[in-house]
Formats: sequence, C-alpha cells, structure tokens
Amino acid sequence: MRLTTRTNLALRTLMFCAVNQDRLVRKQDAAQAINASENHLAQVINKLGQDGFITTLRGRHGGFHLARDPSCISVGEVFRAFESGLPFMECFSTSNTCPLKDHCVMRPHLSRAIESFYSALDDLYLAELVHCNAGLEAILSVEGPRIPRRCAPVQPDASMGTPLIAPELVG
Repeated sequence: MRLTTRTNLALRTLMFCAVNQDRLVRKQDAAQAINASENHLAQVINKLGQDGFITTLRGRHGGFHLARDPSCISVGEVFRAFESGLPFMECFSTSNTCPLKDHCVMRPHLSRAIESFYSALDDLYLAELVHCNAGLEAILSVEGPRIPRRCAPVQPDASMGTPLIAPELVG
C-alpha cells in the first residue's frame, strides 16, 4: 500500500500545527517547514479545514491552527479522510473494467486488509507523534502571533448572586 502525497502532507501539516499549537501559523511557514509547495499545500489545508481538523482564518493576518486537541485527532481518521475516496485497486472503482470482476474473490480480502490498516492507526493520535519530541519541535517550531485563550463563561455564585472569575483564569 502506498499513501498519496496529499495524505503525507496532511499528516505533516497537522504535526506542524500540533508543535505550534498555541500559534496561528501561515501556509508559507508550513510549506517551508514540511518541504511542500505552497500550491499543493493549499489544497491540503482546504481539505483539512473542510473536514474539521483545522480552523482557517483568511486575510492579511490569516493562517490556520488545530480545530481540536491533538489527543483527539486519530491518524487513522486523517488517513481515511484523504485516502478512502480513492480506489485501492481497479476492482474498488465504479469504472471497473477488469474481466475477472464477476468471479474474483480477492476484493473482500483486500477490503478487510485495508480496514485493518486504518484500524491499526485509529489508536495512534497526533499528540503521540509530537509529545516530547525535541527533534521534531526544533524542525517545526515557528514564531508568530499566539492564539488568544477562550474564556469559559463566568459562573454565578449561587449563595451571593454575584459572578465569580472563571476558574481557568485564576493564577
């Protein structure tokens, strides 16, 4: 089995985002860090955004960042998003012209093998690829604007009827 370049770039892009998790990153920086053309990477970024892996911000000060925590992004999920629409072999294609198609029993075995491949990656998460990986961090880290933390809504104190400071903002 061979993965497409788009899948390879998608995983590299997500790793780049995970290393720079608190930053809004730019396509140019990602392309340079992961050795990809900006045009090809733009297609990958678009699909990652459509599939909910990243959040994109357009404009002069735009960029992108992870839409979910890296511990919630399965490598199997990423690979399926980029690979599952592509037929593994001609017999998986809607335009199958193989003369053996009506009598060949190989297809169900290949289907199981492909699903086993994806399933083996379902338990591997983006966080595991980047956590405590100083070498990867050295290659992929960039400087840039930090993403502002979102504040949780203020919870009212029931006994006093006054708002309290959100717990995560207390030092």
